[in-house]
Amino acid sequence: MRDGAGREAADGRSRQNGPVVAIVGPTAAGKSDLAIDVVEALGAARAEIINADSMQLYRGMDIGTAKVPPDERRGIPHHLLDVWDVTRTADVASYQRDAREIADRLLAEGRIPVLVGGSGLYVRAVLDELEFPGTDPAVRAVLEARLAELGPEALHAELAAVAPEAAEAILSSNGRRIVRALEVVALTGGFTARLPEHRSRYDVVVIGLDRPDLDDRIVRRVDRMWAAGLVDEVRELEKVGLAEGRTASRALGYAQVLGWLRGEFASEEDARSATVTATRRFARRQRSWFKRDPRINWLDQPDVGIVRRLVESGV
Repeated sequence: MRDGAGREAADGRSRQNGPVVAIVGPTAAGKSDLAIDVVEALGAARAEIINADSMQLYRGMDIGTAKVPPDERRGIPHHLLDVWDVTRTADVASYQRDAREIADRLLAEGRIPVLVGGSGLYVRAVLDELEFPGTDPAVRAVLEARLAELGPEALHAELAAVAPEAAEAILSSNGRRIVRALEVVALTGGFTARLPEHRSRYDVVVIGLDRPDLDDRIVRRVDRMWAAGLVDEVRELEKVGLAEGRTASRALGYAQVLGWLRGEFASEEDARSATVTATRRFARRQRSWFKRDPRINWLDQPDVGIVRRLVESGV
């Protein structure tokens, strides 16, 4: 176990019984398996798992997201898996509402919510005192039409004029984020590019799992994805709109397979290599994100005993 800050108290706020546990870290570190082992160690009746991987919310995206199959969940309830169609654009505000509702119910029943995933904003949406602006379909539709007509650079220039801090934080090529930022400006009159400091909504025990051999683990994961039939999974999801999904179509592995099927890669092997490269890059961003959270107790190997002791000390 590496040094990390302990559980952070939030004085002066009302609490429900017990902690919320979060198991976070970069992709391919083994978070899902550790979570299942931890719930078993705590006693299966005492804890349930809540998904915090934004891509595992999508129905049918199983192989490429390394979703734990139902028959390998050991009877432990897993919440917020397979709840969105692949055509739906990701919405952290609705995820926050649904995840907190589940966490609050479990706490009220005397059980421990175990939040598991590497989507940093989704984890913070549950754990922290954060509020997200809503969305307006009419405003969004106008902005998306303008994006299609003018391109992301033009809209980025507009964003720079009304919210320069937001524009500085968003790449001029990232049309999806630019549209969202302009929507927030339209609805609220402003945009804050930086998230506030970590301020826990619950008593929390946050475990970070990372591995010194993560690069090799990523290669093995991508090889398993291909062997398990990722290409066929993508072809099936194309039939229900994957390519049109603004979020799902950009998922690691899915984006590269779609690109290969469209002729953007010379070979299937090129698409697989691009998936490895993109996944390693994503893991570096995840590490950077989670390293900023002082509450995380870091492990460089799964250790159920350490996690159980940390959780028990917070009950």
